[in-house]
Parts: sequence; C-alpha cells; structure tokens
Amino acid sequence: MAFDGIVTAALAAELNTKLAGGRVAKIAQPEADAVVLTVKNGNFTGKVLLSANASLPLCHLTDRTWPNPATAPNFCMFLRKHVGNARVLSVTQPGLERVLVFTFEHRSELGDLEERRLILELMGKHSNLIFVDEENVILDAVKHVSAQVSSVREVLPGRPYFIPNTKDKKDPLTLTREEAEEILAASPRPLPRTLVSTFTGIGNQIAEEVCARAGIDPDVPAGDLSPAGRTHAAHTFLRLLEDVKAAHFSPAILLRDGTPVEYGVLPFTVWEQLAASDESISVRPLASVSEMLESYYGEKNQADRSRQKTADLRKVVQTHLERARKKADLQEKQLKDTEGRDKYRVYGELLNAYGYGIEPGAKSAVLNNYYTGEDVTIPLDPTLTPTENAMRFFDRYAKQKRTFEAVTDQLAETKEQILHLESVAAALTLPLENEDLVQIRQELAEYGYLKKAASRGKGGKKERVTSKPYHFVSSDGFDIYVGKNNYQNDELTFRTASGGDWWFHAKGRPGSHVILRTDGRDVPDRAFEEAGALAAYFSSARDSEKVEIDYAPKKEIKKPAGAKPGFVVYYTNYSLMARPAIDPCREVK
Repeated sequence: MAFDGIVTAALAAELNTKLAGGRVAKIAQPEADAVVLTVKNGNFTGKVLLSANASLPLCHLTDRTWPNPATAPNFCMFLRKHVGNARVLSVTQPGLERVLVFTFEHRSELGDLEERRLILELMGKHSNLIFVDEENVILDAVKHVSAQVSSVREVLPGRPYFIPNTKDKKDPLTLTREEAEEILAASPRPLPRTLVSTFTGIGNQIAEEVCARAGIDPDVPAGDLSPAGRTHAAHTFLRLLEDVKAAHFSPAILLRDGTPVEYGVLPFTVWEQLAASDESISVRPLASVSEMLESYYGEKNQADRSRQKTADLRKVVQTHLERARKKADLQEKQLKDTEGRDKYRVYGELLNAYGYGIEPGAKSAVLNNYYTGEDVTIPLDPTLTPTENAMRFFDRYAKQKRTFEAVTDQLAETKEQILHLESVAAALTLPLENEDLVQIRQELAEYGYLKKAASRGKGGKKERVTSKPYHFVSSDGFDIYVGKNNYQNDELTFRTASGGDWWFHAKGRPGSHVILRTDGRDVPDRAFEEAGALAAYFSSARDSEKVEIDYAPKKEIKKPAGAKPGFVVYYTNYSLMARPAIDPCREVK
C-alpha cells in the first residue's frame, strides 16, 4: 500500500482538526531525517512525527517517546529558533499532492508576527522536510539538494520553493464529469492505469476500487468502454472524490491471518469481496488515520531503522558464518577421507600373520581376511619387507585415526559456532532498540567476533546494558514473553520463568525463546496455539506457511555447562504446528 494523495488528504484533515490553534511546546529531531513536534491545543497535547526517511516517509500523531541525541542537530536548532512556541495556523495539502504544509505564526526578534511553513514531502526517495518563509523562499531543509544532484529543483537556503511537476498530472479535485469522460475516451490503457497516470495522488488501490464500484473489467482499455460505461466510470470516480473533499474518511487495515497487508481511508468494495470469499482475510476499523498509520507502519518503520543500525553487525555475522560453513565443509571432507582407515589396520595385522609366505620383492599379496573369511589383495612396496609394509600400514591407520578424532571434535565445535552465529543472525532480523543491539554487540565481542569496547560506568567499572523482551498478552489473558537476543533468551528461560511455566521454540530453527506464564492457572489450548504462533513468527522460519514448534514445561529445559548463550537441551517435549503470527495477541509496550 502506497502513502498516496488520498491518505495524505485524510491525514491533513485529521492533523488540522487536532493541531490548528495550538502552540508548539517542544521540537525534537531523534533521527537525521525525522522531526517530532509537541503541540498543546487546549486540553489536547499531541506529538506529531514528520519523517522524510527515503525508504519509509511517514507522518502521524503518536504517543511514542524517542531518545534524543545529546547535541541537537542544526535543523532542529533552526526550527526551535523560528517556530518554538509558535501558533499552528493550519495543516493543509496542496491539491492531492503527497505533501503536508504546516503553517505557523511566530513573533520575530523585533516582535512582528511572521508566517513560516514546514513542508513535508512524502515522495519516496525524494522525500524531504523543508522550512520556508511567507514568500516561499527556502530557509533550511533536512536534506540539501544541489543542482549536481537534481536538475529539476535545488533545495538550498535562499532558493524558491515549488512542488516539482515532472509528469504533468492533473488535479482530480478540480475535475468535471465532461473532462473525465474525455480523458477516458482518449485513453488506450485500462481504467486503473489511466487514473494512476493521469491524476495526482491516485494510487493503484484507489484506481482498482473505482473499477470494483463501477463493475468495470480492470483489463479493458478505457477508450473501448461504451459511452454509458465511460459516464458510469467517471461518475463513480467523482463520487469517490466527493468523499475526499468532504473529509468522509473511514481508516482501516486489511489483515491476512492477523498480519496487516494493506490500509486505506475509504470503505473498499474490494476488501469486502475478499473478506467474504477468504476466511483468512479480515478488516480492522480504526479510530483515526494516525492510529492506522502507526499500527501499520510501526513495526515496519522500526524494522527499517533496525536494519540500518544493524548493517555492520549483520556483515560481521555473515562473514564469520561463511567462514565457519567453509571450515565445516573442509572438515567433513577430511572426515570422509578417513573413512577407510580400518582397512590399513587389517592390512598390517594380516601381513604380520601371513607375511612369512610372501616372496621378497612382491608388489601385492592375496591374503585371507580372518575377520570376514574373504580374500583381500594388499598392495605392497617391493623395496620393503612384509614386516616393514605392515608397519607402514599401521602408521597410516594411526595417522588417520588421530585425524578422525581431532577433526570430529573440531567439526562439533564448528557446527556449534554455526548454530550460535545463526541464532545471532536471526535476532538481527527483529525490530531492535539500541539497548538490544548493545547486548548483541556484547555477545559478539565476548566470543571474539568483535573487538571488546565495553562502555564504562562510574568508577571505571564495566556497565552492562540490559533490555526488555517482547511482552504479549494472549486472548485468554496469559502473559507471553519473547526474547530478542541470546542473552534475553537465557534470562527468560532460567531467571524469569518459573517451573510451572511453558517454554516454546521453533524446532531445529534459530529463533527466540518464548515463555508462557501460567501463574498456577490451567492453560487453555488457545493459549498454547498463540504462544506457538509467536515462536514461529520470531524464528528464521517466519515466512513459512506452517512451522513445527517444540514446547515443554520450563523445568524440563536445561543448559549444558559451558554452552553458549541461548543454547539449551531438553529430552521431554510436546509438538504442535503453528502458522507464524502475532495476532490475536496484544503487545504490551
């Protein structure tokens, strides 16, 4: 689902209702490309996130708290100077552009009232947060864009601000029915593609909804529709736009097996048809556009940020994993080369037993193997005596036996190393906070994959950072905890969980330890299924249709002496098949 012009329109209407007339109480910049404004408006105090992140531009009201950098970035300081304590006049959207304009009224150093505008462009990799004066002259921006970077528009202090229009799209909000019919009659493309390519702010989801409401085949060229069909399509499109103009929005999320797959701000006929035909599909209405966006993008945004922050760690882990796997391949080949070692011992024993009958200078000897009763042909060095040939075979056997014993131990150690690294790699795919990453860095440093650079607290003592596991509540009210890394897995299983609790883990897969707290109550089957679904979701098998889950009472889970973090053994367990999912569990922040 794209953040299209209609979603932007719904968000602008909501923000204008909530913020207009309020005052900016606080300005923070927790990320290089994101600003958070705290606005007080009567009894309402709200924080609004304005993110120009290239991979996930976003804006919505939020209750979340971000850690701020020790030194505020220059753009943040500039905003504090010009709009600190400013009054919010309006939040608007030009046309159906993916642009939000926050207009402020602020007194200058001389006491004169001035207007300033903070413009958030939600345009994918071209997203930006631009601050302009009342003459639309750029004062500053989160991302400076020079002529060497863009031939369309410079985003630099002192340059005029304008919204680039490189595709010559039309504003659908000013469209008449006659104009719409003319556009459809002249188009050789199907109706959805015609709407998307012709009008600003119209995404594929809206274009497909127009087809569904009008009952038109989305593959038929718009120009091939009958006059009545074109009139009906144009009328349907304009009625949808009337809802946008009147701000009649119904934010909701489309879910498949409890996992969000799309969102929208209008009632979608397409969704109703899907939900009626597929039991795994459901629609969740939400109270506000901000709640919809935060719910849908919250995990994705955190995951994207986490991927950026973990890039160096993932590279380190992947490099060591590749080396360990190559080492394991080599060690397995060495073991394979020692599989025939016993025959050399047998050759030596047979030569010692029957060597007296072998003629000097013979290149081979056929002797009866008294272990099997069969004759074997033994190759000989004609320059050596039978006894010396026997010693040569005993030496070869002894060498391969030593190799087998040494490499067997080495291979077990290498496989343990691979399992450990795979568990760290699986943890790095989760949305992680800074504290979680510190723990993973500590683990990698402890086992020699990173240089040790532990932070120090008061008195020069090492300061060990701890973080909290995920906390969910099942449909039946049972607390379920999920470890985010190996240290947390050990903490959950051997310190947090009591003997009556239940432990879950994806069978044979790297993943989180999941603890179902019972508090002495009987656990219904649904709680086991939901805990199993979480264990499947927080494992390397997340994208599988079904995952086998091992679960057992916590008291059956043991940790071998000297085992790496997160590694456990158990000899009694139950199994279930689970579809990876978080819903219907509720996460507790």
